[in-house]
Amino acid sequence: MVVERTGGASALIGKAVGLARPLGAHVELFLCDSEQAYVLDHAYDREGVLSARAASVAAARGFLNDMRASAGASDADMTIDAQCESPLYESVVRKVLRSSPDLVIKSVAAGDRRRQATPDPNDWQLMRTCPAPLMLSRPRAWRNPPRFAAALDVSDSEPAELARSVAGAAVMLAQGFGAQLHVVYGETSSTPESTARLEKLRRLCGDAGVAADCTHVLRGQPEFSLPRFLGEQGYDALILGALAHRSAGTTPVGTLTSTLLDALDCDFVLVKPPSYHSPIGESGA
Repeated sequence: MVVERTGGASALIGKAVGLARPLGAHVELFLCDSEQAYVLDHAYDREGVLSARAASVAAARGFLNDMRASAGASDADMTIDAQCESPLYESVVRKVLRSSPDLVIKSVAAGDRRRQATPDPNDWQLMRTCPAPLMLSRPRAWRNPPRFAAALDVSDSEPAELARSVAGAAVMLAQGFGAQLHVVYGETSSTPESTARLEKLRRLCGDAGVAADCTHVLRGQPEFSLPRFLGEQGYDALILGALAHRSAGTTPVGTLTSTLLDALDCDFVLVKPPSYHSPIGESGA
């Protein structure tokens, strides 16, 4: 998980540990001092840059050790790592390429008193470039057991492997917590093509073991119907695809992610297909 020196770091670590326990997963705390790295990258006097970078990493590791000790999770398998690189999202992606995690967890940038937490530029770049499933977490604690929803897109303009990846990630989370999984799909029309899409959705849900009464097909423009329905249901996490290359008209992945992030206060798990390759390399952009 990506740790930042904010007031919400302890709560996020607690959520990560809560996720890891039922899944039997390892947790690695990762902190990148990107602000210091930016200053050092643009320093006029290069003398002392290497030592300053090393000192930044040492301080970050000290912070992570303190956070690990204060988490009160001695039974959790937890390690730490730190870097001093800029920009933050590139460092996170390179860490992902080195470690191959099942899930990356990062808090959404803090909002002001009038607005809930909203993604910052690093969050948006991670949505675009992170090859592993990415959870953008809000401060709200999950229920016990949590409630999960998966937004699936079975339109011809989206690769079938993406919908399968979203369903697979959602099933893994739900099974780990013994929770019920709901599937949400938006359809604007009633045509032979839409009937074929609904049959595709039915088969996909059947393969994933999602009960028919937990599959919700919403009619109307998805940018209106989906935020309203999801907000009323109060899910703890929404799992959806992180890529979209199509016109609006079906489920709210990709082009409608911004609308959902603004409208909902739940956590978001953004998934890419197995064929995705990040434009950021392990040793550099």
